[in-house]
Amino acid sequence: MALPAPFEALWSDMESVRAELFKESEGLSQTQANWRANDDEWSVGEILHHLILAEVGTGKLVSKMLREAPQPIPPFPADLKGFTPLPPPPPGPARAPEVIYPERGHALETLIADLRKTRERSRQAFERLAAVDPRVFKWRHPAFGELDLAQWWLLHVRHESDHLRQLRGVKAASGFPTS
Repeated sequence: MALPAPFEALWSDMESVRAELFKESEGLSQTQANWRANDDEWSVGEILHHLILAEVGTGKLVSKMLREAPQPIPPFPADLKGFTPLPPPPPGPARAPEVIYPERGHALETLIADLRKTRERSRQAFERLAAVDPRVFKWRHPAFGELDLAQWWLLHVRHESDHLRQLRGVKAASGFPTS
């Protein structure tokens, strides 16, 4: 499905960050995926699991809101050239909400496969959302306040970029296993 230009640009950004994430994580051993610099830091596997949980949650949110929306839903406005930017992140370190807090010990190959499957499902939700005006739908984010559904996907680019830097930091940390 051809997407309106703002959605196409957003999807391209999401896919670009995801490609970098795959580049950094594919080929790691299970030992490397499970390694933590210390008890307060996440492993590569935990980072990947967290990203899966977050993206699944946004996909479910989009599906729920579109399914329960009063009809008719306004279509995507042809004159909409871009989305409302995200607010700046709150100061200080963030803590993942319990619902997207990662579990340890998942097989790396399963995590990578799940990232791919999750993105395929996200594309379906993304295409449904691209047919309507995403600004109509608002949902409160625990750290950023009320966001429209396009902003929730914008947040994925920022979120995944942040965790990509975190993943690279894990790999660069002293003591990271060589195999």
